[in-house]
Amino acid sequence: MSAIKIESYSDSSKDEVAGFILNIQKDEFGIPITLDMQPDLSDIPKFYQLNNGNFWIAKTNNKIIGTIALLDIGNKRGALRKMFVAKEYRGKEFGVGQILLTNLINWCKNKGIAEIFLGTTEKFIAAQRFYEKNGFIEINKTDLPKGFPVMDVDVKFYRFIILG
Repeated sequence: MSAIKIESYSDSSKDEVAGFILNIQKDEFGIPITLDMQPDLSDIPKFYQLNNGNFWIAKTNNKIIGTIALLDIGNKRGALRKMFVAKEYRGKEFGVGQILLTNLINWCKNKGIAEIFLGTTEKFIAAQRFYEKNGFIEINKTDLPKGFPVMDVDVKFYRFIILG
């Protein structure tokens, strides 16, 4: 495998990113969701790449193998969104998820973001373990800050405090 490259999203990858995410959501995990139900994927720059937010793509051999996004929700807080890794690249062997998350956390440190929040579905059990291993603490939905975009499928919520 060639090196894993992380790059900021550009619209030249729009259809490929949407297809990549929908494939994991629908085909792999059976989540009844469509592109129309995710307006953020229709205009990533206007949704994520504002203020201190961004959207990143992990690639190898010019193929998307992962995504992650940070939505700036104000008050030095961000929402981690759209973290997906292709099934064949999950786990410690390739470390794609870890590379993406480390990139996002470093971005937050550089931008002065103090806290990251996220919501996830009950079906993403491995993702929940991954977040917990990386220092995310489960919180109640009522403890989310105002401005956090709760998705209908989200049932577990996490908070990460940036140190340093």
